[in-house]
Amino acid sequence: MGRINLKDSSSAKIMIRAANWVGDAIMTTPVIRAVRKNFPNSTLTVLAKPWVIPVYKNNPYVDKILLYDSHKRHKKGFGTLRLARDLKKYQFDLAILMQNAFEAGLLSFLAGVKERVGYNTDGRALLLSRGIKLNPALKKGHLIDYYIGILKGVGLLDYGRDLDLFLCESDRAFANHFLEKEKIDLSRPVIGINPGATGGTAKRWFPERYAQICKKLAEKFKVKVLIFGAPQDIALGEYIAGLSNGSCINIAGMTSLGQAFALIEKCSLFVTNDSGLMHAAAALNVNQVAVIGSTDYIATSPSNKNSVMIRVPVPCSPCLKDVCPTDHQCMDKISVGMVMERCESFLNK
Repeated sequence: MGRINLKDSSSAKIMIRAANWVGDAIMTTPVIRAVRKNFPNSTLTVLAKPWVIPVYKNNPYVDKILLYDSHKRHKKGFGTLRLARDLKKYQFDLAILMQNAFEAGLLSFLAGVKERVGYNTDGRALLLSRGIKLNPALKKGHLIDYYIGILKGVGLLDYGRDLDLFLCESDRAFANHFLEKEKIDLSRPVIGINPGATGGTAKRWFPERYAQICKKLAEKFKVKVLIFGAPQDIALGEYIAGLSNGSCINIAGMTSLGQAFALIEKCSLFVTNDSGLMHAAAALNVNQVAVIGSTDYIATSPSNKNSVMIRVPVPCSPCLKDVCPTDHQCMDKISVGMVMERCESFLNK
């Protein structure tokens, strides 16, 4: 397939259909950067669902963000037609579809976008002007390379695999104020844990073991450990805080996503399950220990040199299930001692 050439690249209007999950959205940021560098004078718009907008909000490569309001205005059915009509007003010249779904192809087709680029999977080949055949090797590799493969499939240059996550000053000011209010001593390590994970319990290391890690880290380094999480993780955070004998401060559900990013940026160490915040820490080059069990560690491993993964190979992993149907041995075999050793290797440097 030949290189994509827009008729007037100096005034081209480009839409990127964002991925739907925070971690996936962060892993598409090398594509955002590359599209901008391939078409430096274009207008680049990201179409995104509300919960991933903070990933793109401060990105200097993005000119505009359009809300995909999938719960109200753009709810499936007539809402899909309404969104297509909304998009048609912008007269996009090119749509690059990060989301690998039939609907993404249908929307760009109905919106009258001239060049519609994405993998020719999910029965959408006829909806794309440039349907890219998926290289089998990409299916077995990292998601970053999978997304970059969309650009390579139409002859565009890539500009590296580094993740981008740009924070605003108001979120950084919130983080500074919060740490000051909680009397977090910045001369000592700032440590965060992220014991939750979207999509069920299979990806979660046991809360009792997180509590033990918090107690050990708090005692050894004379700190309080921050417990991160979404609103649905509030009870989990309280449970861990209760088990840790005052070693933790539970901030699950207390911050916006952007504020959570800014607090992660302040961390000397982040201990996490496979999650969106794991990829945020990777993008921010924060030291982190990622506890991996049921997920595909090759496809979704944290992509930065300051991350280490802890996993124990078991016959049933990666199962990609939401809930473990047996004995959760992929997580059970990961001991507190194994995680503590990795934490100390960062903090004792």
